[in-house]
Amino acid sequence: MSRRKAPAPPGEARCTVTVCRGCCCGTGKIPGVDHAGQLATLKSGLGALARVRAVNCLDACEQANVIVVQPSAASRAAGGRPVWLGLVNDPDATSEIVGWVAAGGPGLADPPAVLDLYEFAPSRRVRRGVQD
Repeated sequence: MSRRKAPAPPGEARCTVTVCRGCCCGTGKIPGVDHAGQLATLKSGLGALARVRAVNCLDACEQANVIVVQPSAASRAAGGRPVWLGLVNDPDATSEIVGWVAAGGPGLADPPAVLDLYEFAPSRRVRRGVQD
């Protein structure tokens, strides 16, 4: 029996928020961060508005904790592209991500200016591993 969730119905506008929880992100290697609390904040704050998934490793360990916001279909149609955020180790940054995604995310809502401090461009090899 598969535990995979059924895909979202066609036309459902939902961003995907991918949270790294691998060898560095979400572990004691990044001390002083409530890693479980961060994931809980994303899940509770976004609920049915976005798909929040934790993955083993996004291979951008130097940027731990890494969160990738992937646009919904509507966001992609409006020009939205995945946004990689690194060093997201502050609860306020997590809250800003929740607010931005709730407002529509990449392509539909401008990110809060503070997220400019967290955005980074991963290598092509790493990006390919997360593409839809």
